[in-house]
Amino acid sequence: MKNQPKYKIFSNTKYALNGLADIYKHETSFRLEVYIIALLSLCLWFLPFSFASKSILQISLFLPLLVEAINSSIERVVDLVTKDYHELAKTAKDAGSAAVFISICISTAIWLAVFVNELT
Repeated sequence: MKNQPKYKIFSNTKYALNGLADIYKHETSFRLEVYIIALLSLCLWFLPFSFASKSILQISLFLPLLVEAINSSIERVVDLVTKDYHELAKTAKDAGSAAVFISICISTAIWLAVFVNELT
């Protein structure tokens, strides 16, 4: 990309934080996921599980946020390209939503596996 700035760690961190702030501000689903993750994060450290299990659970909570950020970027690019209804635009947005759904299923499976392992 010709208009890409030079790599500078502080500038790139600023861009990333700006992106997170923008997604948080404009995406209701991202905000909802942040609230749920904050609540689960708070609760999980009170569970009588090993530190390793708690760490796995905590890390798994960030998977849906990661995929939601990617989904938001897909949706924005599609909206930039066309405001008209197009089947390919719908398919791209649906695929992004499917990826979010799969990431939530994976996180749920991780939580179930850890609970079963810790409680047996």
